Amino acid sequence: MVHMQSLNHTPQGFHSAPFVELRQFFPSEIRVISSFVDRLMRFLHFRPEDGSEIDIETAVREALANAMVHGNGENPSKRVYVECRCYTDREVSITIRDEGAGFDTSAVPDPTTPESRLSEHGRGIYL
Repeated sequence: MVHMQSLNHTPQGFHSAPFVELRQFFPSEIRVISSFVDRLMRFLHFRPEDGSEIDIETAVREALANAMVHGNGENPSKRVYVECRCYTDREVSITIRDEGAGFDTSAVPDPTTPESRLSEHGRGIYL
């Protein structure tokens, strides 16, 4: 089973605006995250800046780390797949897939509860 995380700034379903797309895959090695995210953020710079860039970068870094660590168990023979679409109407859709077994999202604790707010982990799915 393939686990999929979508970081999607567009409504689900049909999107009529033209887009440019970046597709990439790489092994589950934490060391590749920074260089890939740097390239992805340069790819996003063709669209006008609107202040969401740091949020996008943080969410992508977290999703990639989760895919590699939790999804693929840091197994370098398993791959992580990224698809990024940037639409001419400034919308961005980023999908990150891993080769892990998946999980029940309803079993993940809410990171916004008072007892979870100071935790150093558990915000990736929320992002």
